[in-house]
Amino acid sequence: MKKIVLASLILLALGGCSDSNANQTSTSEENQQTISNYDRTISLSGVPEKVVTMGPNTTELFCELGLADKIVGNTLNNHSRGPLPEYKDEYEKIPELNHGSATREAVLSSGADFIYGIDWEFGSEGLDLAELEENGITVYQNSAKTIDEVYQEISDIGTIFEVEKQAADFIQEQENRLQEVADSASLDPIKVLVYDSGDSGIFTASGSNFESRLIEAAGGVNLFDDQRDKDWITVSSEEVLERQPEVILVHDYDQPALEEKIAAIKADPALSQLEAVKNDRIVAMSLENALPGPRLAETVELLAEGFQSK
Repeated sequence: MKKIVLASLILLALGGCSDSNANQTSTSEENQQTISNYDRTISLSGVPEKVVTMGPNTTELFCELGLADKIVGNTLNNHSRGPLPEYKDEYEKIPELNHGSATREAVLSSGADFIYGIDWEFGSEGLDLAELEENGITVYQNSAKTIDEVYQEISDIGTIFEVEKQAADFIQEQENRLQEVADSASLDPIKVLVYDSGDSGIFTASGSNFESRLIEAAGGVNLFDDQRDKDWITVSSEEVLERQPEVILVHDYDQPALEEKIAAIKADPALSQLEAVKNDRIVAMSLENALPGPRLAETVELLAEGFQSK
């Protein structure tokens, strides 16, 4: 009798183990996520717990979606003039992994299992994607070139971190604000020169650059919209003079200082002849506003006001 009871207990235990394993497999399969990230496909098992954000735009999106506590370190704050007021408290609690670009050593020792970062931080001149994945770090690249792609990234992050409603609500708010700008925009687009820097020629955004989509949404058109081979191009002052921009949009970031850039524009023999310069039709914008992310509507509103009031 004892042997029969013992045998029954063993069978029950084995059955319990079998059911437990089945449940674990089912749970694992349910938690498995496959996400398309431009030309890549990433797979995740469960919600990431330790995140590195590379770029102030990616960090601010995590703040917006209530995910700041998952960030173990951020980078590229040298591209920031400081977070928006609504993100300030959370943003300033986040550890800074690197002030500029992330180093390989800092990332691999961070304990991160997920990175949301600007695409230029990876590849031949940045971090190796294969090495990161070998070390258990999933990478979602911030590569949006259109407004719809920004919305898709927000939606994807919402899905990955199970905050779909927050993401959907935020997208709807952004869409509503952009529609308000579109409804009040003038019929004729304003020709805009993007002035990032001017040490050896004028470093400016091309027509393929995401910033051109922001300019369009604000009622303008990039002066070099017809140039689309690369996102960033260098042009001469004479080329700019020939095309006659109506507004000059100057990026404000670490150095040279904004005041130095504006002084250089006004001192340039060709640029100083522009009506836009003579009439001080110069709009300043922090570089992080040009990056695809949660400042989408804020940036378009800022540009629209600047284009119309100047």
